[in-house]
Amino acid sequence: MSAISELIREIDGLKPMPQIAQQVLALAEDPMADTQKIAELIRFDPFITADLLKMCNSAYFARSRTIDSVHDAINILGMNRIVDLVVMKCGAGNFSGEQQGYGLDEGALWKKAVSCAIIARDLAVRVGLADRHLVFTAGLLRDIGKVILSRFVGERFGRIQQLVAEENYSFREAEKKILGVDQSELSGIVAKKWGFSPRLQTLIRNSHMPEGVGFSDHAVNVVYVADQVCIMLGIGVGLDGLAYRFHREALKVLGLGARDLQEIIAGFGDKIREVEDLIGSF
Repeated sequence: MSAISELIREIDGLKPMPQIAQQVLALAEDPMADTQKIAELIRFDPFITADLLKMCNSAYFARSRTIDSVHDAINILGMNRIVDLVVMKCGAGNFSGEQQGYGLDEGALWKKAVSCAIIARDLAVRVGLADRHLVFTAGLLRDIGKVILSRFVGERFGRIQQLVAEENYSFREAEKKILGVDQSELSGIVAKKWGFSPRLQTLIRNSHMPEGVGFSDHAVNVVYVADQVCIMLGIGVGLDGLAYRFHREALKVLGLGARDLQEIIAGFGDKIREVEDLIGSF
């Protein structure tokens, strides 16, 4: 069996994205959908409701009064934020372990996923992008391929690192050379297998900026920049370290410069403890 075939088989070992997340995302993407339907979906799932209220009452949101119901959560935080939290909760299961192949301790990749999602959403607001649910979800799940690749990368890390050190490959390019598939492609395959919309599949797959993608898709640029901010802050940085290329063109087409990037980094750095509290509420 080829390495690619074995990797694709490993997807079946992931915890599937719960149906409620699929339904909530589909409704959130539909401009004609009634937001009340989203509220009803959440309200009739006691486990999601309980976890949602726990997250809403975390220090991240710093509310003066306790949120006791889905109705209160929607009224106080807004439907958009609630959709993001539901997706976050449903995606948590696959990221909870350690990824030894990348040298990531338990919880490190999940912290990176949540951080990337939040930065992507905030950046989408900053540049006036409408696809905020999509960039949040893409930011959250863009590294799902690492969960599968971890074991395979670990077994071949020396060969990958040699290409990075001696032949100026990025880590992702070296993965592709050695394994026949890289984390971006594998994340895209997972997104397709889970039945995500074609648009979300594209964002997840292309947000690693593989060769030939270009910079015309602003949503892809937003998720990519959010990931780079995480790397600059040292969030979720493992053995692959800084062996990735930063494409400044992604910033430029969003109308952002070096000062904007510094502001984004500083702004998220100031609230990292609240983000950790939110993660701890899962």
